[in-house]
Amino acid sequence: MIMVNGQHIKKYYGAKLVLEDVTFEVHEGERVGLVGRNGSGKSTLISLIAKLSKPDEGQLTIRKDTKIGYLAQIPAAWDDGTVYDVLASGYAELLACKAQMTKLEQEMSDSGTGEKRLEQLLREYSVLQERFQNEGGYELDAKIDAVTTGLLIPREMYERRYGTLSGGEKTKIGLAAQLISKPELLLLDEPTNHLDLQGVQWLESFLNGYDGSCLIVSHDRMFLDQVVTKIIDIEDGEAVTYHSNYSGYVKEKEAQLLQQFAEYQEQQKVIKKMKETIKQLQEWGRVGGNEKFFRRAASMQKALDRMERVKRPVLDPKGAEFQLQLADRSGKRVVEFQGISKSYGDRKLMHEVNGMLLYGEKIMLLGPNGAGKTTLFKLILGTEGQDSGTIDIGARVDIGYLAQQQYPADDKKNVLAYFREAAGMEEGEARSHLARYLFTQGEVFKSVSQLSGGEWTRLRLALLILKKPNLLLLDEPTNHMDIASREALEDALEEFPGTILAISHDRYFINRLANKVWELDRAKLTVYLGAYDEYAEKRKQLRTDESAQPAMVKEAAPVKRNQAAANLHAAVSSKQPNTERLEQQISQFEARLVEMDAELNEKSEQFAVDELAQRWREREQVQEQLNELYTKWMAP
Repeated sequence: MIMVNGQHIKKYYGAKLVLEDVTFEVHEGERVGLVGRNGSGKSTLISLIAKLSKPDEGQLTIRKDTKIGYLAQIPAAWDDGTVYDVLASGYAELLACKAQMTKLEQEMSDSGTGEKRLEQLLREYSVLQERFQNEGGYELDAKIDAVTTGLLIPREMYERRYGTLSGGEKTKIGLAAQLISKPELLLLDEPTNHLDLQGVQWLESFLNGYDGSCLIVSHDRMFLDQVVTKIIDIEDGEAVTYHSNYSGYVKEKEAQLLQQFAEYQEQQKVIKKMKETIKQLQEWGRVGGNEKFFRRAASMQKALDRMERVKRPVLDPKGAEFQLQLADRSGKRVVEFQGISKSYGDRKLMHEVNGMLLYGEKIMLLGPNGAGKTTLFKLILGTEGQDSGTIDIGARVDIGYLAQQQYPADDKKNVLAYFREAAGMEEGEARSHLARYLFTQGEVFKSVSQLSGGEWTRLRLALLILKKPNLLLLDEPTNHMDIASREALEDALEEFPGTILAISHDRYFINRLANKVWELDRAKLTVYLGAYDEYAEKRKQLRTDESAQPAMVKEAAPVKRNQAAANLHAAVSSKQPNTERLEQQISQFEARLVEMDAELNEKSEQFAVDELAQRWREREQVQEQLNELYTKWMAP
């Protein structure tokens, strides 16, 4: 069944034509990826489907009474509510029902309430309670916790005012709110931009099991490969549909472009031949004074005018030119740190961390959000100090730093003025440089404060590259970039002879560039050789080994206890008529303890902090009860 149907949609923004002739379908249960360059109209199309605006021409129909959830790139404003209010915003009617139930409870508990009024209140309460239960009100908190745990949103954040959050935190909360409400049509605009690798992988799993339809704008190529089954490609104001994941789309589009180019070339030959023939017929008509040649020429011209022209395909569309060069190479030892510790209050980010970065290495720094990756960059830059340990910067090291900034500052200057001031260039030279980064013609007069995330990153990279550093510290460099710009940056970084240390959750980016992975997690730095695939495989193997070893030890322990119990039983059997019942209880508690230990080892990283603490408390209680049984069993 068709969920969304768009036919020949046209949309202007002012005088600019954004969508020219877009036709597409989204069927029930489909997970569709919406791809295209920055500025191609993806966000415009998704906002039309969200009913935030209307097409100027064409027809857009959405199945009647469809519940739509929409996550925009820029977080929506929210009145002065808490994070919990936003998370539960999809259940406004249930929350209103709960509030009314609470009000009735207070009135019923009032000693001054008369008997008749009390009976009326009980009837009203019974109706509300049945509705609240039938619509899943009692499971609402569990639904919220399930999603926030997967996205690593701590419960302590629930009571924070939403307005005090950072842009990235707001986007994450907005994503969680949409997933919790489970709309029939889920519209997600760059949902992975503020998630770490664990969060992205959890989202992949969630969407793969999602019952509704999903339309996802994303430049994360591996995410698209893992999730979507159909691609809608927006290019030159038109839409082309491919029934595959991202990798299949790339191959199919390339084949189609080559076929279209062959058809274009063949048609151009025909057109050229027809034009030559028309010209020749007209010449014969003039020389011989024969009208039939003119009539044939006119007939052929009409056929040429009626011919449907094959559009010349762009086989290699112009992308940004990230020309990375070195002013000077550094020494072999670029950065070395030993025994680094760093804490903020009780929060320990690094504890006696060691590492070395050598010239020419391309290292990716991974780890959960909040693990201290950006802090490590700041320690290397010297903008923050470590609590203990040493950091040595090698000889002739010139650092270029791209910070993770979601949006540009509220700057009144346009792109050209901003770049000229920062780079110290004349207008002509500045415009030439900016053109390499796709800021051409009127684009250079756009206000810096109005730049998209991808445009702002390109502008900052343009300034960074001018400095010709030999060590690049890149904090999420591909965030908000379209796929073409990501690939152009990857090409440049691959050829860069200097040293790179980058924070990224873009697995394609990591696989293409990394020769080593550093993982910062739980205040420790672990080194893995190879790119993302090798890191993921090795990490999986280490987890398996770590969980298997403790499990073997924990399984052996009850056997020893049982043996000890048997020996003691032999010694005191004459004094203990109730040993059989105690032994059964001991066996039950020992088995429960083994199960709890195995679960804690295998799934500890999946639990939220407070849930993990609760499970450890439960384990300790079981251990205490088991110790009491041992004491009773061995008593004379």
